[in-house]
Amino acid sequence: MTEEKAIQDITEFLQTAAKPLLVILGPTASGKTSLSIKLAKKFDGEVISADSRQLYRDMEIGTDAISQEKMDGVPHHMVGVLEPNEQFTVAEYKQKSIHIVNTILRKKKVPILVGGTGLYISAIVENYEIPQVPPNFELRNQLQKEAEKYGTEYIYKKLQEIDPQTAEKIDRHNPRYIMRAIEIKKAGLSKDDTKKKPLFDHFFIGINRPREELYKRIEKRVDEQVQSGLTEEVEKLMQKGYDETLPAITALGVKELMPYLRGEISLEEAKDQIKQNTRNYAKRQMTWFRRYKDIHWITNA
Repeated sequence: MTEEKAIQDITEFLQTAAKPLLVILGPTASGKTSLSIKLAKKFDGEVISADSRQLYRDMEIGTDAISQEKMDGVPHHMVGVLEPNEQFTVAEYKQKSIHIVNTILRKKKVPILVGGTGLYISAIVENYEIPQVPPNFELRNQLQKEAEKYGTEYIYKKLQEIDPQTAEKIDRHNPRYIMRAIEIKKAGLSKDDTKKKPLFDHFFIGINRPREELYKRIEKRVDEQVQSGLTEEVEKLMQKGYDETLPAITALGVKELMPYLRGEISLEEAKDQIKQNTRNYAKRQMTWFRRYKDIHWITNA
């Protein structure tokens, strides 16, 4: 569908929805940010980020976090709210974001959930009941070492052995999700989250670009990030001595530059690795989004 048709459909949706929630999703570098600003200005909305990396401060270039200037007066929430060494579970994200959505609704404005972290979107839209299990750092470090030595598939097989139901549903290529699932199971629970009654009336808007066009956008963005100081940003993180197994430090654009800053690879090799890993991430995002049956896909954003 076209952007104009989406605006028409959103207008009709807002006329009937009791507790409306617009959701803008799509793979990384697809153009979600610019579309969200346009819709927020059109419908008097406020944006809640559903990007697990943009939660962290001091990583604005690497996470492609929106600047105050580009916000153009639109209030944004859940951006730059954590230090890179702070832990934050999906359950905590859900709790805080639902509170923000309700606050926006009370102001008679339109909440707009924007991002590419599928688990965050599902937690809000599908109202997952998520186990509240504190991090087990000793177990995480052990699993991280095993993943680095033997590969992500090795720890995925571990999850299959102890919790096959969760293993069937989880992204088998995402080590963080796998480690968290093992962590929860070891605590005597299961990450087989249950869905409760939805809290909001949602309207999904997805941005769908041809693969080659998306890949060119990804490559262009990585080049621009490096030109804008991404290397220096990561170097500052390294100087602060953060544990390299932290979720923030394993983020795209950070983990690939660390070997370069240690003199182990060239900058071009690091950039190529960021581009490849980002393309792979975009594929995984689209796989997750296909689970939703009611997305209004825009092809001309």
